Amino acid sequence: MKQFEEKTIHREEIFRGNLISLHVDDVELPNGMRSKREVVKHPGAVAVIPLTDEGKLVMVKQFRKPLERTLVEIPAGKIEKGEEPHVTALRELEEETGYTTKNLKYVTSFYTSPGFADEIIHLYFSNELVKLEEKVSGDEDELIEIVELTLEEAEQYVKEQKIHDAKTAYAVLYVKMLLGRG
Repeated sequence: MKQFEEKTIHREEIFRGNLISLHVDDVELPNGMRSKREVVKHPGAVAVIPLTDEGKLVMVKQFRKPLERTLVEIPAGKIEKGEEPHVTALRELEEETGYTTKNLKYVTSFYTSPGFADEIIHLYFSNELVKLEEKVSGDEDELIEIVELTLEEAEQYVKEQKIHDAKTAYAVLYVKMLLGRG
């Protein structure tokens, strides 16, 4: 919708890191006024909703430095340059949970914080999990613990804010709808 578009007049890169970059745009608004926009650029990510034959959600518990607390989340990770999202999803499932699958179903994609970041998460689902015989090594700096929860336990975790991120809360809602309990 052109009536809302902002024209970039000038862009200044503030930071470029391994995961994100930050720039500040001077923009002209549709009404002719000028403003600044701080924008975080992200390569995109995937998340997987793994459901066991017993109907348990396979999640990971990990410390999240920006929040200074531990959360329980569905497996997720950054898309590597040139990598297709479904390939990233399978890799993250294997590295973080020790499961693999031959049936990875695309669910949806969504932006995490469009007010200041362009990060998009591609969400996948599988209920045809196979335990790997050998563990696939993941990121060296990623310390995680696998947690398997029933839907009811996951809903309780949401209430207790042990599950407190949007992608995982969405996953719990998705499974609830899939199982016809919502």
